[in-house]
Amino acid sequence: MGELVAGVDVATANVRVQVHDRAGALVASASRPLPRPVRSSGGRSEQDASTWWPAVRDCLAECTAALGARRAEVVALAVSATSGTVVPVDGRGAPVGPALMYDDRRAEAEARTAVQAGAPRWERTGTTPSAGSGLARIGWLAHHLPEGTEQVCHTPDLIARKLVGRPVATDTSHALKSGYDAVAGEWATEVFDALGVPARLLPEVVRPTEVLGEVDATAAAETGLPVGCEVRAGMTDGCAGQLACGAVDVGQFVTVLGTTLVLKGVSEQLVHDPTGAVYSHLHPAGVWLPGGAANVGGSALSDVDTAELAELDRAATERGPASVVHYPLRGEGERFPFLAERATRFLLGTPQDRVDEYRSRLEGVAFCERLALERLAELGAPATGPVRTAGGGARSLAWCRIRASILDRPVVRVDGAGTALGAALLAASGSVHPDLSAAATAMVPEGQLVEPERAEVAQLDAGYQRFLGELRTRGWLAAA
Repeated sequence: MGELVAGVDVATANVRVQVHDRAGALVASASRPLPRPVRSSGGRSEQDASTWWPAVRDCLAECTAALGARRAEVVALAVSATSGTVVPVDGRGAPVGPALMYDDRRAEAEARTAVQAGAPRWERTGTTPSAGSGLARIGWLAHHLPEGTEQVCHTPDLIARKLVGRPVATDTSHALKSGYDAVAGEWATEVFDALGVPARLLPEVVRPTEVLGEVDATAAAETGLPVGCEVRAGMTDGCAGQLACGAVDVGQFVTVLGTTLVLKGVSEQLVHDPTGAVYSHLHPAGVWLPGGAANVGGSALSDVDTAELAELDRAATERGPASVVHYPLRGEGERFPFLAERATRFLLGTPQDRVDEYRSRLEGVAFCERLALERLAELGAPATGPVRTAGGGARSLAWCRIRASILDRPVVRVDGAGTALGAALLAASGSVHPDLSAAATAMVPEGQLVEPERAEVAQLDAGYQRFLGELRTRGWLAAA
């Protein structure tokens, strides 16, 4: 029996495929670029969806060629992609128009209709449609369907259909923001009726890791995959990234510190956030993945020369806690862990020098991370144990130590955590491993444990309390 699995990541700028063995070792990988989305007036963002399959096909072919005879050992694969990207396809599964991307916001009118038509449902599920949701885009597409449209697909649906040679179900994760009620296990039919969306446009829905079909002879000839290789349902890129960090069991949380701060975890119960800042995906095992994405994050350092970062980190570590409190937001508006459309950067006090100001930025982002964890705990989703972390910001040991000290708990840096690995874990669940927890235990890198700097914890806590006080003074956070 083969013991290799493949994870496919269809991102905005490129496709990446990774093949892993059952112990998590990377045995083959490949990537291909995708054309940049075309963004235009009215919030439109489109990409040529006909480029997706050739890129995936070529990546798979490169990997199987590198594997040689071992390509016959690839027993399963799964596909992850951006959340809310949708594309109209014909009866053969070929795109008949451009994909409406995850950041396309043309469907503001449809979003308002969706909010009103499904108000009781959204209150129960804890999700609220917006112009940036797949649901609103599907509503818009229903009245602008290209000729020959048979169905509206998410990115993984199109790829899986190419692999198995027939229509496939979509997964609860990619369908979540497209109007799927993961609590009731059904599409929000009353909302689609209000939007005028024909039921025929919507695919069936299954949980992640379910078998969608098997690679057929045509796809095998094009990719080098063995006929009969299972195609399993994936999850969105954000969820796959969470899984790749090992946050798969109740109480485990991960912070992905890229341009923005994304925090996700696992909880026994569905989290209900009256502000709408927190939303929850369905875990393959039936528990929930609550979390949110902030506007603050690594962008706080976007004006710092990358050549200076190492020296600034060293100096900031030697200096100790900043003398000022900084909320280093770039631009306007925050969405998590609090909602404030008019939120802007603030700085309490005057920094002593550049190092002091730099350190205050690192602390400010960590303050938001702590607030996010506390907010989720208040909503019934507490974190237990260390917080896992990945992304560009996690490469800074100094920043991880500052974060650990502000959180007053260890932080685990996980190298190699990414969407493609997360997709491979989903492929491994039920094939080379009995479930997702077992797959993560065997395949996710152990990570580096970063402990809090005990001498700094109390002073940093005082800074955090000043930070909370300022948020309340400005009306961005409710009074305690």
